[in-house]
Amino acid sequence: MFSVLRPHRLKLALLLLAANLGLLLHLATGTLKPLEEWIWLDILGEGGSALLALVWLGLVLKSRPAGRVTNYLVLGLGCIFFSWWIDSLDEFIRLPESITWDHWLESGPMPVGMILLTLGIYHWHREQLAINGQMEKRERLFREHRLFDKLTPLGGADFLKHELTASLEDSRRRQQPLSLLALDLDNFSAINQRFGHGEGDAVLQAVSQLLVLNLRRQDLLCRLAGDRFVVLLPDTGESQAQRLAVELEQAIRSLAHKTRQHGERLQLSAGTAVVMAFDESPQALLKRLNLRLAQSRQTLAKSA
Repeated sequence: MFSVLRPHRLKLALLLLAANLGLLLHLATGTLKPLEEWIWLDILGEGGSALLALVWLGLVLKSRPAGRVTNYLVLGLGCIFFSWWIDSLDEFIRLPESITWDHWLESGPMPVGMILLTLGIYHWHREQLAINGQMEKRERLFREHRLFDKLTPLGGADFLKHELTASLEDSRRRQQPLSLLALDLDNFSAINQRFGHGEGDAVLQAVSQLLVLNLRRQDLLCRLAGDRFVVLLPDTGESQAQRLAVELEQAIRSLAHKTRQHGERLQLSAGTAVVMAFDESPQALLKRLNLRLAQSRQTLAKSA
């Protein structure tokens, strides 16, 4: 939950500060109303509206990635919450009639918040139309079985190239990072030689399921060729992709895969490589990824 709030810490801190300053300002200049003067219907209406604005704010932060649309929604809901919060304070604190700033605090943020919220919903609508278009394309692709690996329930090389082309365009349009992660099993040919290709296929199926379980929902795992897998990582910089690569290597080492014939545990390991996309073609990006993986293999062999 805290990782979701991290990109919006400054905005949330300013909202909390503004709400507390409004409360302190009312307490400093006004007097508390006795309980018999409280109007419970107004308290429930105005206070409940402020609480609902916070609930909406939390749902937006939890369900959306950081970006321009989310900023509009968060700022808009923040202004609306502040306006309802200040309005609800009048039910508990009586201000002198000579004071007029409270009307500005109550009414001023509301239209600003509504404008920002409208902008956010408008761009969210356009974003959703684009996503729906992509989903329709992917649905057609899933019916094209030749794009998928026959051994594992993963996309193949052609599917990866198609999705990479679309992801590169989307990354440039939204100005968000995109990374690729390659994972190659160590000494996989030795498993085929010692236990047979059937056991090798079982290893690939087990590794595929393990990798899927250790990836995020937005990540796309494909089997490029043989024992090599490639993960498409949208909205991910190179340092974050490196951390994910380390996690996948650890997951492979911890996999307790046992052979079907004798139940012997196979100690698996894998090498990884990560590249972040620049303004380049899918072919150039995949070539750079394969080169990076080959270089890491050479470095590992020299150190051994």
